Amino acid sequence: MPASYAYLGPEGTFTEVALRRLPEAATRELIPYVSVQSALDAVRAGEAEAAFVPIENSVEGGITTTLDELVAGEPLTIYREVLLSITFALLVRPGTRLADVKTVSAHPAAQPQVRNWLRTNLPDAVWESAASNADAARLVQEGRYDAAFAGEFAAARYGLEALETGIHDAENAQTRFVLVGRPARPAAPTGADKTSVVLWQRDDHPGALRDLLGEFASRGINLMLLQSRPTGAGIGNYCFCIDAEGHISDRRMAEALTGLKRICLQVRFLGSYPRADIAPDAVRPALPGTSDEEFMAAADWVARCQDGRF
Repeated sequence: MPASYAYLGPEGTFTEVALRRLPEAATRELIPYVSVQSALDAVRAGEAEAAFVPIENSVEGGITTTLDELVAGEPLTIYREVLLSITFALLVRPGTRLADVKTVSAHPAAQPQVRNWLRTNLPDAVWESAASNADAARLVQEGRYDAAFAGEFAAARYGLEALETGIHDAENAQTRFVLVGRPARPAAPTGADKTSVVLWQRDDHPGALRDLLGEFASRGINLMLLQSRPTGAGIGNYCFCIDAEGHISDRRMAEALTGLKRICLQVRFLGSYPRADIAPDAVRPALPGTSDEEFMAAADWVARCQDGRF
């Protein structure tokens, strides 16, 4: 029996489309789950080798359901990412006209991406959230709602018609998906990598966030995502989800993480993995003084000073 990948289902989600872009997906059994949490829990329970879930979109930022699971649940590691351009279709049962649509459904992350279209074309329609866009299509098929925002490709799977296509409020909208597995050694660096971590402050004081970000800035590391999430310990208590350019095997990244481990209450390493948005030959060069060679030369100088060889 082939190893399996769990993903946010049911069949016909954008997540499934993105997952099938991974070459290794062709050799795995792909199993849909009803939620991000259940897909990740399947990995934690050993029922799946990995889970494939959405983590960020270019309109609203981080997908909080996924971030919160990675922050608070049993530790998991990100190994791959995929970017997928997103446009929606309005899927309805055959014969439904736009004037007939009184209720619409989709995943909550879809709403900010179609809000203006909905206000213009269906101002009186009631929005109902679903576990996924494909699940919204299934509920339309069952007669629970009149229409669903989903991928046009889901229409045939659920016996629906695309009443409108190419729906999006923002041009070139994309969603980022990640392949998540149990903790293991990160893949070797490619030269175009990303490192994800979660940081908890020791205490709330003026400049606390600056201190955390300074560990990256002082080493010339660019941040690609910074999002706060409540810890559950009361109003004003947050942790910070961060994506940074580079790999944990890079000297500057390793030193930044070392510094963060010293000053943070807790650091959760979520993985170092290849970026999906850029090739290694297009990565910006390191700032002066932040290359591996310069870090090694500086460490060698300190060692020579300690030995009296300066």
